[in-house]
Amino acid sequence: MRTQQFEDLVTRARSLAEAGDGGASRRVLGLAGPPGAGKSTLAARLVDRLGGLAALVPMDGFHLARAELERLGRTDRKGAPDTFDAAGYAALLARLRAPEPGTTVYAPAFDRSLEEPVAGSVPVGPAVPLVVTEGNYLLHDEGAWARVRPLLDEVWYLDLDDRLRVPRLVERHVRFGKDPVRAEEWVRVSDEANARLVARGRDRADLVVAVDRMR
Repeated sequence: MRTQQFEDLVTRARSLAEAGDGGASRRVLGLAGPPGAGKSTLAARLVDRLGGLAALVPMDGFHLARAELERLGRTDRKGAPDTFDAAGYAALLARLRAPEPGTTVYAPAFDRSLEEPVAGSVPVGPAVPLVVTEGNYLLHDEGAWARVRPLLDEVWYLDLDDRLRVPRLVERHVRFGKDPVRAEEWVRVSDEANARLVARGRDRADLVVAVDRMR
């Protein structure tokens, strides 16, 4: 199933929020897709439109810290599935699905200016009925990532033409500090390898969103 209209997505997300009572249970909506597809942008727009009905919890908060990537010898592969704490992410999603009365859950975020995760950055109050989470590997089915999909009530896959997505991704890397040549090389060698892996989960999504046609 495909949709392009932002208002249609708001209506669908609102229905999920209304199905969660913010007490004994909470709904979780996932936005998946390759790097540069617009996941964080759409997630933020949805949460903004839903007001207090939704909170945004990004998967990128579970990036391993630079020091740990260096210890593991994975700094040149940052963004690959094994450069995240997938088990920790799944554990947080499980906790978010079953809120404790009177308890705020604090989730990590990712600071692109620092290129580091920052703990305790995102508060999710007990009465919030919907969590929107976004990231590359929500539909990935290997290792601890396989625990993620069953914890999501819906997953939408964001589909953006590579002719738009790749230049956007290069520009983002430049904006956050890489020189243009290094940015293009990183996208070609690292990000696009990850994009091919992410695309394998496309058919497991509940909805495919054509980002370039969305208004």
